[in-house]
Amino acid sequence: MMDWQPQHLRITSVGWVTTFQDLGRRDTERLGVPTGGAADQYSAAVANILVGNPRHVPVIETMGGEFAFVPTTDLLIAITGSPADVTIDGAPACRATQTTGQLWTPLVAYAGSEVRITSSFIGMRNYIAFGGLLACGRFLGSAAPDARMGFTQAIQVNQVLSVEASLPVASLTRGEYVPFQMPVAVPSFEPGPWTIDIIEGPDTDRAAGMREHLARATYTVTPQSNHVGLRLSGPVSHPEHTGEIVSHGVPVGALEVPPADELIVLGRYRTLTAGYPIVGFAARTSLARLAQAAPGRELRFRWIDRDASVGQIAAEELALRTLETHMSAAVRARTATR
Repeated sequence: MMDWQPQHLRITSVGWVTTFQDLGRRDTERLGVPTGGAADQYSAAVANILVGNPRHVPVIETMGGEFAFVPTTDLLIAITGSPADVTIDGAPACRATQTTGQLWTPLVAYAGSEVRITSSFIGMRNYIAFGGLLACGRFLGSAAPDARMGFTQAIQVNQVLSVEASLPVASLTRGEYVPFQMPVAVPSFEPGPWTIDIIEGPDTDRAAGMREHLARATYTVTPQSNHVGLRLSGPVSHPEHTGEIVSHGVPVGALEVPPADELIVLGRYRTLTAGYPIVGFAARTSLARLAQAAPGRELRFRWIDRDASVGQIAAEELALRTLETHMSAAVRARTATR
């Protein structure tokens, strides 16, 4: 049985939008409630793994501006997602941790020190996980916000959060900021257009030229994008239907062509049915990259088949399981030597 120890942190800055999140609801779409959850599921899962948590427990998702907190006791944390400037008591975290680049690594936030994460605006979202169970409200079994149901999960300045930690930080660290390094596959946030893998949809070839548009054109994320979906400017073709399209279910990642000349890529908070033509689906492993695409980001699409998409999913799952194995081994090795 785990010996849960309460730990706390005080929020000192929240940026543009900061909420509790997890990987979303299960089996609720039959009730008409979207699954919701972290837009970048990969980053959220990795953050949890890096602090020894199950993938699905709550994390903090922050978007834009600065997010900062001060722990009242030592906390094991991990920061993932978009590149960001991270400071500890005003000093660059890379100096304290003797690392460079992104902090996709376990990190000790010592009691009384302020950890500040400043968005670089290269991507859209960062995820912060804490070693243990982050206390927060739940709706239909999930911490994921749903504003339409009045469940906002917004985090406020001066709010004190509780973490039920199962691993005493003192047993994992010898005074270091980074107790151990993990073999994390860090996503690329390269300049220039990002490549998004897609597979064909039911209306791909009903819209003359749409397959070619998606293969050759560059699309740009517009400011009208939100958590429901990305709106992209770029060339589109409309199917030559003789009547209205009957509303149908739409999955996360569906590429829709509405009457306006734009392309929509549906997100995790989409409405569950729609009547727009679906000209493709984003491959599951490309959804995390789409979640980080800010307004102005250029995207290029690449057609792949379903077998290739399934192979990508399997490879990503293997990487996550390998990371879990390494993390468990590192924790056992550290605690065994205390």
